[in-house]
Amino acid sequence: MKLILLGAPGAGKGTVAKMLTDVDGSVQISTGDILRAAVKDGTELGKQAEAYMKAGDLVPDELIMGIMGERLQEPDCANGFLLDGFPRTIPQAEQLKTLLDKLGIKLDMAVNLEVPREVILDRLTTRRTCTGCGAIYNVKSAPPKVEGVCDKCGGTVVQRDDETEEAISNRLDVYNEKTAPLVEFYRNEGLLVDVNATSSDEVVRTIKEKLAG
Repeated sequence: MKLILLGAPGAGKGTVAKMLTDVDGSVQISTGDILRAAVKDGTELGKQAEAYMKAGDLVPDELIMGIMGERLQEPDCANGFLLDGFPRTIPQAEQLKTLLDKLGIKLDMAVNLEVPREVILDRLTTRRTCTGCGAIYNVKSAPPKVEGVCDKCGGTVVQRDDETEEAISNRLDVYNEKTAPLVEFYRNEGLLVDVNATSSDEVVRTIKEKLAG
């Protein structure tokens, strides 16, 4: 499967992507992951990206597209891939379309995970993260056994600065302004599938049904 996963922060893109990769061996690709990998591997594009990242600047689209082009040609992408959180803007979507055409890659669909704003706010403001191993907890549905202590590594479990109600509201506003227009872009391309995403299992089932045609 060759998919793009669209959806606001907290819509569950990462969870759905992981479940889908288990289905058929597709690889999950997020912009952050490929940038970190390119920097770690010391590729020419990675070195250029690192300079921007160290300065706290956004990595320019041209550079991201170059790294994405390299990533999509790696052998593990032959089984399929899931683009998680990319593209983020219409210009990125247009450049991605050009890149995929050039590589002879055809997308199956762009899946839009629809989750009500209040559900996302509740989901993210109750999320906690281990500062040691990165394990994710939820104070309501999956708290650590001992409050503030990670079950896995004993590290400190905290609420991330970008997961306070104020920060999340801001992230959702930015998403609605900049990224939500992608839904219409892919609808016009005839690739959009809207899925009510309150249950990850339901999302995966719907996508598998659509792929089976």
